Amino acid sequence: MRVRTENRRQAIIEVAMEVFREVGFERASMDTISRRLGGSKGTLYGYFQSKEELYETAMRAAVGAPGDQIMDLLDPQSDDLRAVLERFTEAYLDFILGKEVLEVTRTAVGEGANSSLGPHLYDQGPARAVALFVIFFTEQIRRGRLRPASPLATALHFKGLIESGFLESALYGAEPVMDQRAAVPSAIDAFLRAYGAAP
Repeated sequence: MRVRTENRRQAIIEVAMEVFREVGFERASMDTISRRLGGSKGTLYGYFQSKEELYETAMRAAVGAPGDQIMDLLDPQSDDLRAVLERFTEAYLDFILGKEVLEVTRTAVGEGANSSLGPHLYDQGPARAVALFVIFFTEQIRRGRLRPASPLATALHFKGLIESGFLESALYGAEPVMDQRAAVPSAIDAFLRAYGAAP
């Protein structure tokens, strides 16, 4: 019974993801999702109490694992900090600028003032990334690879530098203002000039 229930839950998430991708969060409805699933709306609400909860779960399923794999590129044991940061930044930008993640980000921003969905998605995405940056940079500071500084400020400045010129324009549907491949080494240079340990 437990396996069948989990299979049903996963089927709901997959169908919901299809509907959200096709019509967006605003136009999607629990009624549409339940009809496509071939069940009753009551069954749907037995698994998820609201459209917001279903959306959050579906989006976490879609982007969670790839996001975790990218964060794993921040290897605290590597001796080549620049190479780690450049490799991570390339993968991170490809991820956050991808169509699926951009759709989630736009929804989170659009819904942030109207419901609890925005803050929940923020906690699962940007805030979680910053928290993992803090852990990584704390270790780099401890090892003397970066100068002593607030790990939180270091993380926030790093995030701002690597997203600058890309994320904002992408959210508006505009072309990036810089070439990504050329901009990444420049952003890492700026970061290491600001936070790198003195030779």
